[in-house]
Amino acid sequence: MTPTIRFATFLMALLFSLASFAQDYPSRAVRIIVPFATGGPTDAMARIVAQKLSENLGQSFVVENRAGAGGNIGMGLGAKAAPDGYTLTMVSSSFVVNPGLYSNVPYDANKDFLPISLVGASPNLIVVHPSVPAKTIQELVALIRANPGKYSYAHPGVGTTPHLSGELLRLSYNLDLVSAPFGGAGPATTSVLAGHTPVSVTALPPAMSHVKAGTLRALAITSAKRNPELPNVPTLAEAGVSGQDAETMQGLLAPAGTPKAIIDRLHREIVKIVAQPDTREKLMGMGFDTVGNTPEQFTAYINAELSRWSKVVRDAKLKLD
Repeated sequence: MTPTIRFATFLMALLFSLASFAQDYPSRAVRIIVPFATGGPTDAMARIVAQKLSENLGQSFVVENRAGAGGNIGMGLGAKAAPDGYTLTMVSSSFVVNPGLYSNVPYDANKDFLPISLVGASPNLIVVHPSVPAKTIQELVALIRANPGKYSYAHPGVGTTPHLSGELLRLSYNLDLVSAPFGGAGPATTSVLAGHTPVSVTALPPAMSHVKAGTLRALAITSAKRNPELPNVPTLAEAGVSGQDAETMQGLLAPAGTPKAIIDRLHREIVKIVAQPDTREKLMGMGFDTVGNTPEQFTAYINAELSRWSKVVRDAKLKLD
């Protein structure tokens, strides 16, 4: 047998082995690392996806919450996991913000992970307590300018996309607006509901029910189009603030080196899951638009978001050790 034939035989055997491996995947439980505490939007998204994957693939997909350091602890664990398809990571926008925000992060967003799919995305809301006289973004800007240093805005934490959306607005209008970080969207929303903080920038899911109930007033949404759940809330562009569309994404990643056949199979399953009416209804009720894009499209999305948010971090002079 010539060397060429031997190599071709080896290659065919390898391809057959990989195909068989993917066909048998998963043969045991799979963990999905969530780099945040239970109860938040990333945790909720991961649990919906895990339940559907368990039902569709016949093996348990188990959510493991590893919170801390703005998501860096869990994402670092995901980056170092064995690339065999049995450890996945559900990430939020901190995945693309933290490399510009922190002096050191325990992962390389481009080298340590393989994107599977962007599962869903949710815009941010700018809301105020009903006692605040502003009914529009322009009225809020005028109010802050007339009272420099008096107004603060609550957000889930330094480096979250709601925080960066608030900083974009502050920088655009050169406002004397104080950043008030909280340990998550829940506490930030509670502070505004209680009237302790007059303004908040938050992801849509935690605030939506309060806006519908009238206990918070939404001035604008940071998406390119209005949300069907809140049809009377204008976009920032409609409110006269252009170039500030922003969203909080939820995406599924695998460690670099995971076989392509497994990435492709998981991608196909995510596409099926987000297309199911019950999943779409559940996620839309939480304020998420379902996506289910390809690994290549998700990679391009990640690269664009890395570039975008690193600029905002620089312009706002934000940096964490």
